[in-house]
Amino acid sequence: MDGDRVCLIERKRQGMTYYLFPGGGVEEGETPEQAAVREAYEELGVEVELGRLVADLTYRDERQCYFLARIVGGEFGTGTGEEMSSTLDSPNGTYTPVWLPLAEALRRDTRPIELCELLQAQGPEPEETLVLTWE
Repeated sequence: MDGDRVCLIERKRQGMTYYLFPGGGVEEGETPEQAAVREAYEELGVEVELGRLVADLTYRDERQCYFLARIVGGEFGTGTGEEMSSTLDSPNGTYTPVWLPLAEALRRDTRPIELCELLQAQGPEPEETLVLTWE
């Protein structure tokens, strides 16, 4: 979070628009923390310093870890990961980094919405870690 804004990836795919918190898979030999730093650079173009884990989610047997992070370098919106070059007519659609006010993210199709709800309830540095599992 930056003030009242959250960093999200706007996805346009198959006629839908939705928002995701930045992230991605953990590569072999990588920790979730290392993956978060790498993904921030690939998707957003920024170097980050991680804070604590705020959400530990399992969706369809895949673990997703979300950390508080502070931007310490790079330029927001310049990510060069493979997915960032997708176009609207490609099977994966588009990926666009955006800052949205938290109140607006709560009104949109933001995934996981539970993370937005945690930030709304506890502020930009929640004390609790959200732990959820769903199919």
